[in-house]
Amino acid sequence: MEIETLTAAQWCILGTAAFLFGVSKTGIPGMGILGIPLVALVVPARASTGLILPMLIIGDCFAVGWYRRHAEWPHLIRLIPWAIVGVLIGYALMGQVNDAQLRPVIGAIILVVLGLSAWRQRRLARNQTDFIVPTHWSFGAVMGVSAGITTMMANAAGPIMIIYLLAMRLPKDAFIGTGAWYFLLVNCFKVPFSMNLGLITLASFQVNLMLAPVIAVGAVLGIVVLRRIPQEAFNWIAQILAALAAVKLLF
Repeated sequence: MEIETLTAAQWCILGTAAFLFGVSKTGIPGMGILGIPLVALVVPARASTGLILPMLIIGDCFAVGWYRRHAEWPHLIRLIPWAIVGVLIGYALMGQVNDAQLRPVIGAIILVVLGLSAWRQRRLARNQTDFIVPTHWSFGAVMGVSAGITTMMANAAGPIMIIYLLAMRLPKDAFIGTGAWYFLLVNCFKVPFSMNLGLITLASFQVNLMLAPVIAVGAVLGIVVLRRIPQEAFNWIAQILAALAAVKLLF
């Protein structure tokens, strides 16, 4: 893929995806999943993961820069070791399991966890004992490994992280701040693996640099939007986008 070969229409598609990545990182989590199929319209699905990864890191830098003080590190420490395991598994599977085989599994996991989350919230509303999975170490392990595999193979861990962070009942700024640090650390960890697989190239990185200002615009807009969204509405939007993403992964 060379910059010179991209048409105006393809640049518009990539620009739209870059804008969505920026907004999702700082304001509306889950919107980034909408950008992934857009990039796949311009480059093959496998190569698109290498084109998308630096764009996500640029967005992560904006999010960390703005929300860094709101991160809840105990949740990160609980999750990141498992995510690293997942990334290594995803790297090993890159040549054996294709995107089409992975997506339905991840979609099913997200829907199951969404169901568990709704059950948990119902119990809390009735003042019943909160013994459901999010309080157990195994929940962090399953979410971490699933997110690591998915992010390595398809850059599609957003919905899984939405469910995890919602289950931790974080305020919206802490939600974004914790997610920002998580994705910045994990995405940077993925870079050498993606380069080794030939997914990140000089040509793809040049495209990333061209799209960086669009990501920045999206990130700034995301910050403005988040300030105006009430906490309850934020939670509903995040859950709805995660559910839609899961259904899309299934079909």
